[in-house]
Amino acid sequence: MCVTLVGGMDRAKNDYKRVASRYDITLKHFERECQNMKERLGNADAIIIFTNRISHSARNIALSKGKETNIPVFMCHSCGISSLKRCLDGLVQTIKRGSDVVI
Repeated sequence: MCVTLVGGMDRAKNDYKRVASRYDITLKHFERECQNMKERLGNADAIIIFTNRISHSARNIALSKGKETNIPVFMCHSCGISSLKRCLDGLVQTIKRGSDVVI
């Protein structure tokens, strides 16, 4: 499974990836908006947005990508490791239930 993380802290990138690997998830991380971001988000199974560490335009791009491709989007205000764990727990539960709920 592949998850795209938008926002967060660059210095925590390796920690984010380590936590995701415990869930058997490949994590693609964008800490800020970049050129052609919508295309670079790719075909992830889910998108997680850390809203306190990302610009409004990058958040809107990620939300738009999720809506267009029917990918579940999880939004979390804080950007810590425990926040990522909660989001991944929610993602796993959503998949188990077979739901496409956007949280």
